[in-house]
Amino acid sequence: MNDQNGNPVTGANAAALGHYDRALRQLQTFTGDPVASLQAALAEAPDFAMAHVMNGWMHGLATEPAALGVARRSWQAARDLPMTVREQGHAEALGMLVAGGWHAAGDKLAGLTKEFPRDSLALQIGHQIDFFTGNAPMLRDRIERALPHWDPSMPGYHSLLSAQAFGLEETGDYAAAEAAGRRAVELEPSDGWGQHAVAHVMEMQCRQRDGIEWMRATPQAWAKDSFLKVHNWWHLALFHYDLGDHDEVFRLYDGPIEGGATDVALNMVDASALLWRLHLGGVGDGGRWQPLADVWTPHAGASSYAFNDMHAMMAFAAAGRRREVETLIATQEEAARRQDDNAGFTRDVGLPATRGILAFVDGDYASAARLLDPIRAIAHRFGGSHAQRDVIDLTLIEAAVRGGDAALAGRLTRERMEHRPHSPLSGVLARRAQAIGVGA
Repeated sequence: MNDQNGNPVTGANAAALGHYDRALRQLQTFTGDPVASLQAALAEAPDFAMAHVMNGWMHGLATEPAALGVARRSWQAARDLPMTVREQGHAEALGMLVAGGWHAAGDKLAGLTKEFPRDSLALQIGHQIDFFTGNAPMLRDRIERALPHWDPSMPGYHSLLSAQAFGLEETGDYAAAEAAGRRAVELEPSDGWGQHAVAHVMEMQCRQRDGIEWMRATPQAWAKDSFLKVHNWWHLALFHYDLGDHDEVFRLYDGPIEGGATDVALNMVDASALLWRLHLGGVGDGGRWQPLADVWTPHAGASSYAFNDMHAMMAFAAAGRRREVETLIATQEEAARRQDDNAGFTRDVGLPATRGILAFVDGDYASAARLLDPIRAIAHRFGGSHAQRDVIDLTLIEAAVRGGDAALAGRLTRERMEHRPHSPLSGVLARRAQAIGVGA
């Protein structure tokens, strides 16, 4: 039997394959419940190797401590089943991921899609790994190498275009990125990844009003039953934030962003990042940090992904949760001594970032600047996008301004004006930096 893209699968029957193909389609739009579809497939065919593997991928990429155990059990269930060469490659890559080898898993999948370029699951999972490891060139190249083997009539073609769009955006080819993202959404209006790729272009080009128009035009398409809906609402909030429309930012935070209510790590990251930006501007949180710190608390002793740790620290430090602060730092220090890839993410970027955030909240702006300035150029190593990692620069600028470091504040805000000249926030920060220079 073959999956929807013509790849042979083992251990499946017709009913199980129908559930599996539905899970693939759900993953390609980030809608529905692909895990439930996979469970239905396995109920029909317990030895369906790729259903076990895909379930492992879904949980392994969740960056949730508990989900990693599910991913490991899925890999263990799959590894000894009869498999094709392609399926075995998936199982081996999943095994690398659950052992902490993010880079090795991504490399394995890249090799797999050279041989099987129509393996949409390998392409999409590899693309997500590139995102989580901050590998911008591979975000683009992994997809572009496979595209000549595809055509618009193939199931899931839109998802390749949306992945291509994000890779092009992260490597600075904004015109091509926007064209690919718009085409993806045209082909499949519920493609939240394509919607988000175009929003990223507009964020990087400081096209705030275009971004608001783009996001508000079709929320019934990109937000309905979508795993990405919170992140896409976050993108809308960023446009309003840059324009200084804080009331609308809070409305979105309290509403569709579900700040302090959702316990999904990827959504909690967005909530922290948004409140922290407002915190940097001296905007009161109205008691919102406390419930957000509550949902982050189970992660304090986990440190399974350094990018999440930085955002957890924002909530713990701003909410005055010293016990959680100390637990998180100690757990990161332990994580940095391990032999997996997250150890490198943590040593290089995660620990300096969380310590810098803590120093900022404690009013030690000189230490915050000292910790954050060296990681600006290597922050991609712990994942995320340019738009997400911008919070490091914003924190560093604010630390320099509040600490009275006119030279650092001037350098950083001049750079920001050069790269984001049409951002109202750039102008605000530049004027504040000039003011301390005049007073120095």
